[in-house]
Amino acid sequence: MKHRLVVEPARPVTGTAPGAGTGPMSVHLLGAPYVMCGPDRQPAPRGRKTWALLAYLLATDSTPSREWLAELLFSDADDPLNALSWNLSQLRRLLGVSATVGGDPVELRLPPGTFIDVRALRTGTWMQALDLPGLRRQFLEGMSFPSSPAFEVWLLAERRHLAGVADDVLREAARARLATGDARRAVELVSGLVASRPLDEDAQELLIRSYVRAGDRGAAAQQRDACVALFQKELGRLPVEAVLRAADVEPPPDPPTRMASEVGIKARLEAGLAAMDAGAIDSGVASLRQAAADAHETGEPELEARTLVTLGSALIRGVRGRDGEGAEILHRAVAAAERAAAPTYAAQAHRELGYVELLRARYDRASRWLGKAASLAADDPAELAWARAIQGLVLADIGRHSDGQRELRDAVRLARQARVPTAETWALTFVGRSHLLRHELADARAVLREALAAAHRARWTAFVPLPESLLAEVDLMEGHVDEAAAAFEHAYALGSQFGDPCWEGISARGLGLVADRRGDLEAALRWVAEGRARCARQPDAWLWIEGYCLDTLCALASRHPARLAGPWIADLEALATRTGMRELVARAYLHRGRNGDRDAAEAARVLAAEVDNPAVLTVERPPFV
Repeated sequence: MKHRLVVEPARPVTGTAPGAGTGPMSVHLLGAPYVMCGPDRQPAPRGRKTWALLAYLLATDSTPSREWLAELLFSDADDPLNALSWNLSQLRRLLGVSATVGGDPVELRLPPGTFIDVRALRTGTWMQALDLPGLRRQFLEGMSFPSSPAFEVWLLAERRHLAGVADDVLREAARARLATGDARRAVELVSGLVASRPLDEDAQELLIRSYVRAGDRGAAAQQRDACVALFQKELGRLPVEAVLRAADVEPPPDPPTRMASEVGIKARLEAGLAAMDAGAIDSGVASLRQAAADAHETGEPELEARTLVTLGSALIRGVRGRDGEGAEILHRAVAAAERAAAPTYAAQAHRELGYVELLRARYDRASRWLGKAASLAADDPAELAWARAIQGLVLADIGRHSDGQRELRDAVRLARQARVPTAETWALTFVGRSHLLRHELADARAVLREALAAAHRARWTAFVPLPESLLAEVDLMEGHVDEAAAAFEHAYALGSQFGDPCWEGISARGLGLVADRRGDLEAALRWVAEGRARCARQPDAWLWIEGYCLDTLCALASRHPARLAGPWIADLEALATRTGMRELVARAYLHRGRNGDRDAAEAARVLAAEVDNPAVLTVERPPFV
């Protein structure tokens, strides 16, 4: 998808916060908006619509025509196109002679070195983001545009998303501080996150663990108990096990012995991984922890990086609910790999950190980690294949399907070159998913069949339920109900055997679609609600599947006379706007429109313009037709 914002030479973030010599221009849209040219603040334009125009041009990924912008922002004017032209002239005056804005479609060009606070928040390091004067302040703070209701909806979605990104920065900063031993600072950072999102189990676990690491076990226990009481009151359940155990102090590793050597440490790593493969999770993790402790004592940073990457990855991929701890360990692995000048381990740590962020739909942070992983893995096709494969899914999850498919197909090529069948399987599966979401059914069937065959060849049985469920949905869309039912049932059973909430969720959703096609709408709602509950029961499950289930619940409920879709639509809207799942944001407003909100229906069209999927506004996605 083309971006019509150009900063020459293009760069995602330049300099630090304004007031510290950031170059000729800085644009601030977090908080009350303003523009600096050198040391001088530019006079504010007349009226708020110029700020709205600038915000839209900077934040959207679409390529707006003059007619589109006139309708979006100036439909209340006697001559909308003339009103747009006047506001473009105001924008030129605001930005100065070094910037240009105009054309059709409208293109905004900013001078070299321009600092843009929303881009620094989304693509900068956590250190850069923490320095932003507008961090955690509202996008276009204090402004409203009641005469442009569709733009108001777009602005609300952006505000929620940027607020979510600010929370993600605090989370990442706290983990980084914890990894360096600065637990007190970690407590300060994550306390703000917990205050704004008290039902975020990952944040609660991080705060409790930070208290423990700071030596304040009393505060850790108090926070855990407060969290338990809150969850029982608000949700009628306990928080996940990782939260309940976060106040416990891990037993220290055994003291290193003189016999600790590189060979012995590698053997301990192998034994730990073998134990985890055999299902002995606790003993496997203990062995990996001991290997990491022994490696630290050797003073060999490359060996320490290897053990930390192995331990962190094992906690993320092999232990439910331990992603937060695994991410902290991977931050330490990055530091060790940098000391050792070991790009392979640095790439692996960055890639795994990107994977964690992907699962929880923190897409801006994920893209940053994965971009660095790809640059570090430039000479390693196997590692580069995984970095590209995960980045492709990041892009597809936010509705950039063509960009995502380019990454995924490159990952397939690299995986075949390096003979990494799991990476090939992953990438093919998500190429197929994009075709499915875009209703390109013939292409989806061909690629998903290939993915399922690749999963079987690789003996990656634990992954089979995903391509199997997606292929079953193609069957259902094409009217092959019995074949789809059998495949969904098998995927659900297999996912349940592995205890994978993601695969249980997506296959339960599929069984709901089958029930709907067979005329049992009540059973359909029960199955899809069960799918949502399954994939939401762990804080480290792939959050996109919950959104996919919610979209289906909204569509089903709209046809059920005794069911109100409103709560599900609100949940979908909140989830999708906070995370930046633009495709599902558009779907949420489409559902609102179908339930009688005319402004929401128009807003859905505006939001869909940022999504690379011509099927996103299909009134009812197959198989509901």
